[in-house]
Amino acid sequence: MVDDLDRKILRVIQRDNSLALEEIAEKVGSSKSPVWNRIKKLKANGIIAKEVALLDADQLGLTDTFFVAIRTDQHSAEWSKAFAETLADMDEIQEAHRLTGEIDYILKVRVGNTREFDAFYKRFIGRINLFNVTSSLSMETMKETTALKI
Repeated sequence: MVDDLDRKILRVIQRDNSLALEEIAEKVGSSKSPVWNRIKKLKANGIIAKEVALLDADQLGLTDTFFVAIRTDQHSAEWSKAFAETLADMDEIQEAHRLTGEIDYILKVRVGNTREFDAFYKRFIGRINLFNVTSSLSMETMKETTALKI
């Protein structure tokens, strides 16, 4: 279970994990040693799942984001396994969610342009049998964060 100090630490480091331990401790009103011990505990307990570098997609030429809505008429274990493998194999897919309602899955796909998306789309539908697929290009990212409300 996390307490108030853990939450303060998590709020700080999920926004900037490059801060020095001294800076984190100062921001949360504690000293280095307890903060370090708490961070180690949060990692050991899996609350801090991993540490990564967040890259600027636009600067890397990945300027277009598409959302792909999928309806399927297949729900067998074999199909689900093949679908999961397809998702894992295609690096353009940043997120995949199984949904309730009329849409079965939604994907977030990041590519450099519409031609790249078309090539991705052709590879994707060539690998897995789908009932209906619709794609939408994001015109503007109005909010994007990795920070959780804690």
